[in-house]
Amino acid sequence: MMMPGGAVPLHLAYALSLTGKREPRICVINTAIGDDPRWAVAMYDRFIGSPARLSHLSLFPMPNVTDPADLLLSQDAIFVGGGSVANMLAVWRVHGLDTILRKAWHAGVVLAGSSAGGICWFEGGTTDSFGVELRPFTDGLSLLPGSFCPHYNSEARRRPIYHQLIADRTLAPGLACDDGVAGHFVDNTLVEVVADRPGSSAYQVGADLAETRLEPRFLGS
Repeated sequence: MMMPGGAVPLHLAYALSLTGKREPRICVINTAIGDDPRWAVAMYDRFIGSPARLSHLSLFPMPNVTDPADLLLSQDAIFVGGGSVANMLAVWRVHGLDTILRKAWHAGVVLAGSSAGGICWFEGGTTDSFGVELRPFTDGLSLLPGSFCPHYNSEARRRPIYHQLIADRTLAPGLACDDGVAGHFVDNTLVEVVADRPGSSAYQVGADLAETRLEPRFLGS
């Protein structure tokens, strides 16, 4: 499923492997950056030569399909890109995607994403949706308990802000991931942490702010 150059990224290849299908159907969503068509085109380029059957859902300026529920519930996997998690969830709720994605989750569709596309599945997380300064987002889909903090090692303010928001109980304790690291959940249980680059980690951050380092399995090996 992976080839050099413009091939399926390791994390996406891993998510597709979890479907157990030889030709998995995957829909990509980039509401978080306003359905920039360049992102969708880049994703189709990435999947050239892959056995996966790719589709996309855009909501701007109107849905690109007549029945978003039919599209999403017929997938084996759904991948959500990064951007503004606050704007994304607001638009999703207008179009009923919050309900549709919950149904997909209960139906066993593999749900995946990066940055905003990771925060959305949790109760909340840290975001720059409201401006340059990081702030809390507390209106996630809550399919997974607790909070999520992406970019833990690449943005200097992520760790202290995440700790502060947990300490004052704005956010629940949760999972923090360095860039290139993802958590694999089965139902509500974290079963594995994977990475597309060496030297990155994930951390469980408790209510007392204690960090438990989770060593990921490197997908490139």
